[in-house]
Amino acid sequence: MFNRHLTSARAALFGLALLLTTGAPALAQNGGALPSVPLAEGTGPALWVVRDADSTLYLFGTLHMMRPDTAWRTGRVDRAFDSASQLILEVVSPDDQAVLTSLIREYGISPDRPLSSLLSPEYLARLDVVARTLGGSAAQMDSMRPWLAGVNIESAAIISAGYDPRSGVEPILKARALAAGMTVSGFETPEDQILMLAGFPENGQLAYLHASLDAFGEAQTRLDQLVEAWVAGDTGRIRALAVDPLRATPVVYERLLVRRNTNWADQIQTLLEGSGTAFIAVGSMHLTGGDSVQQILLDRGVDVVVAP
Repeated sequence: MFNRHLTSARAALFGLALLLTTGAPALAQNGGALPSVPLAEGTGPALWVVRDADSTLYLFGTLHMMRPDTAWRTGRVDRAFDSASQLILEVVSPDDQAVLTSLIREYGISPDRPLSSLLSPEYLARLDVVARTLGGSAAQMDSMRPWLAGVNIESAAIISAGYDPRSGVEPILKARALAAGMTVSGFETPEDQILMLAGFPENGQLAYLHASLDAFGEAQTRLDQLVEAWVAGDTGRIRALAVDPLRATPVVYERLLVRRNTNWADQIQTLLEGSGTAFIAVGSMHLTGGDSVQQILLDRGVDVVVAP
């Protein structure tokens, strides 16, 4: 169940945070211009490729929120992306935002278990202070289940540190894909991601909310380190920052990483049964470590190599 080590799982929650903060972003604005991303120095973020006789699948690890001026594009990534006819993300925001609103209402709101009845006076006061810095109040969040309140606090902390969900890798790639006429799909649905979090026991959700409040204001340091490692393609550092600490809580590690990575590896093998080229972009922590998507594929005899 969740405990203080869940603070290491923030990167795994940013996919949902992206949904909650951007909905279905239309980034090709300003007269139809696509968002511009500066070129990275050096080799840039890591990229892998899976091939068989008639399929090419690129695996690109992402960060879901970024500062707008972060340089991460490379010629290698551009060439791989431009060669694909399909973009596959962790999750794609629903076109009808009423769908997301309904899911949040069903799984994230619980008036019969208000936060004011679950939090100690100390944490309730802390929640109110944080909420007021965001233009709200603890009373306005009272009916949220702890997991939803925690995600909102995490998202707000990240945004207040200068990170923008609209500048994350996924919405930028999605805008480029739609402009190029590529098909866009997701490994998971919004309901899958919401149920994953809503399914944790209440005391675990409360521990996550406590950790989110305790760490509010510290998001910048950790994210800056993660971005630096990601832009440099330093998968070892990404593992140390985002994956290894998660192992201290086996049930969280299993649910947030292993179970999902296994499911995505299954879907990748199904794609290999077809033909064509796809660009797969998922959170970088899913492509790092001994239980990564690549390692699962390798263990099954599927050849995965660093993209040239």
